[in-house]
Amino acid sequence: MSSPHVLSGRRGQVAAAALVGATLLNAAMFGGTNATASSHREAPLVAGDPAVDNTDLYAFVSPDHKDTVTLVGNWSGFQEPNGGPNFFPWAEDAQYDFNIDNDGDAKPDITLRFTFRTDDLRKNNTFLYTNGVVDSLDDENLLFRQRYELEAIYENGQKVKLVDKYAGKVAPSPNGAASMPDFKKLRDQATVQIPGGGKVYVGPSEDSFFADLRVFDLLYGGNLSEVGQDTLRGYNVNTIAIQLPKHALALKNDMHRNPNIGIWSTTQRRSMKLSPGKAEAVGDFVQVSRLGNPLVNEVVAPAGLKDAFNGLRPDQDAGVKELVDRVVNPELPKLVEQIYKIPAPQGQRDDLAEIFLTGITKKLGAQIDADLNSQINNADADKNRFRPAEMLRLNMMIDPNASPNRLGLLAGDTQGFPNGRRLTDDVVDIAVQAMEGAAASGKIVDALATGDKVDANDQPFEPNFPYVGLPRNGTAVNASGTTAEVAVNPVGKIGNLDPMAMTTAVGSAAVFGIGFFLWRKRQASIRKYGSHSK
Repeated sequence: MSSPHVLSGRRGQVAAAALVGATLLNAAMFGGTNATASSHREAPLVAGDPAVDNTDLYAFVSPDHKDTVTLVGNWSGFQEPNGGPNFFPWAEDAQYDFNIDNDGDAKPDITLRFTFRTDDLRKNNTFLYTNGVVDSLDDENLLFRQRYELEAIYENGQKVKLVDKYAGKVAPSPNGAASMPDFKKLRDQATVQIPGGGKVYVGPSEDSFFADLRVFDLLYGGNLSEVGQDTLRGYNVNTIAIQLPKHALALKNDMHRNPNIGIWSTTQRRSMKLSPGKAEAVGDFVQVSRLGNPLVNEVVAPAGLKDAFNGLRPDQDAGVKELVDRVVNPELPKLVEQIYKIPAPQGQRDDLAEIFLTGITKKLGAQIDADLNSQINNADADKNRFRPAEMLRLNMMIDPNASPNRLGLLAGDTQGFPNGRRLTDDVVDIAVQAMEGAAASGKIVDALATGDKVDANDQPFEPNFPYVGLPRNGTAVNASGTTAEVAVNPVGKIGNLDPMAMTTAVGSAAVFGIGFFLWRKRQASIRKYGSHSK
């Protein structure tokens, strides 16, 4: 199907976006994906594959280095910090990508690709992740380590190694306060410079997404009674944060003439060939996760399209009618009207097409009165190649707000979502208001003004790169969503365990020994009498 040319008129962008239907169904039925995901477990297939589930994507002008842009991607959500003994490694058979489109053709002009390798020193000697206090990423007590390689891939086929030969060191999963009493030290060691004036951090962080996810229980209980509880409180995620000069991302390296970029993250994974006690990656890489704007695949796409969307390329979006229909005729306002009697906006929602598919611009005759972040506004972009596509868009030349407003553009803060996404942007409240027409009208819907009453993250963000909060380390999460810090004194190497620790270790060994004995007895019985023996 040929690409639509530049659109005109309020209905024009919707007409082009409305081409989004057949391609998605074709992808779903004739060679889409083996597994898919983005956001927190919102797509059925990837819910069982958290290591490649991209939960959140952020893009913003760095508040302390205004000549740079920071991209943050989170994967593997809902990590309970005490989830040992294997904790939460990155997948070795996967590619973790940030994609940048700076000319508006919905194809990546730059792909930043991370791949991982594991050094597992445990072998058959121990089940422990650490065997003593870990003071550095090279500490002999750190028994499970990962390294990464970073490659920049350009549209013309050029490839540049920014971190070569898997020399990048991943900060480990928090193992608890006894093993890792100073995790900030480990994170600082994992934050490194890369060629060209950039920085990168790979490792865990406290989940930066904040929301009361009881929105899925009849939109906060049907009467706004189920609000005020941060569902993500106390959980960690795996994070990749990368900071790059603006000119490195801009079309023709000119951020003044071409300040607007589109960003989306993807994960590709190979199929797994399984045999008893072994899993082997085989075949080609397949896209299994895609994420641009927050909540698109959670709230906009219906259940039957979620898996297909995660395998779709942005340049295919403008051919999938069923998905675009969900943008311009969304379900959420209808549900709000049914439950809370707040009238849904009437007519086709060109304002939402701007937010999700074209970027905010007056050049397409849109309802939102702003020239903000569409690549069609770039001076050197070929307007005839512009193609509507779902991605997070950022105007890099809008300086950071010293006092950011959590409601971003809806509150007049043009540096906030949907112009990129900062860590502090309250995207759930923004999305609900935008769905109810606030972006087009310029007025907050008063009846929903309090939102989910989770207005900020429970863990403070850092003022400097990588900005994300330190991960919970030895923290228990209880059923109400509150947390209780586990106070533990550091111990020495496992060979110097104190009596209480030794008692615990001996007890664990005894339980294991008894279980192994019973298993061996069971196997002997099967060999003698057959599998139905009791």
